[in-house]
Amino acid sequence: MKNLKSVAIIGIGAFALFSFSMAVQAKWDAPAKYKSMKNPTDAGDKESAAEGKALFAKNCTSCHGKKGQGDGSKAPELKGDLGDFTTAAFQKQTDGELYYKITEGREDMPSFKKKIANEEDRWLIVNYVRTLKK
Repeated sequence: MKNLKSVAIIGIGAFALFSFSMAVQAKWDAPAKYKSMKNPTDAGDKESAAEGKALFAKNCTSCHGKKGQGDGSKAPELKGDLGDFTTAAFQKQTDGELYYKITEGREDMPSFKKKIANEEDRWLIVNYVRTLKK
């Protein structure tokens, strides 16, 4: 009986630890080569800003919301943290890190390498995301 009680306690503890670890999303770091990657587009260009906004509206708002606050129509269906693009913590990432995340994706975040095949278009989305800061 004593062994059964110990096994039950260990099992409950293991289940609780597993559940907690699944609830906490692992930090998403970009490889070093992306962290130092320079954005080849002109972030201040009005035409490219409009293109970036249109690309974001078409490809990103359903999950991330119109203002990048993680409140898109599909957000409740997703498991991970969608991020709030307006925060200082999010905005402190380099352009290369954001480009990597858009390009490669992870978990609920799809890769846009094929869906947005033009690399410049992915950079234009990075430029638009920069305009969402508080």
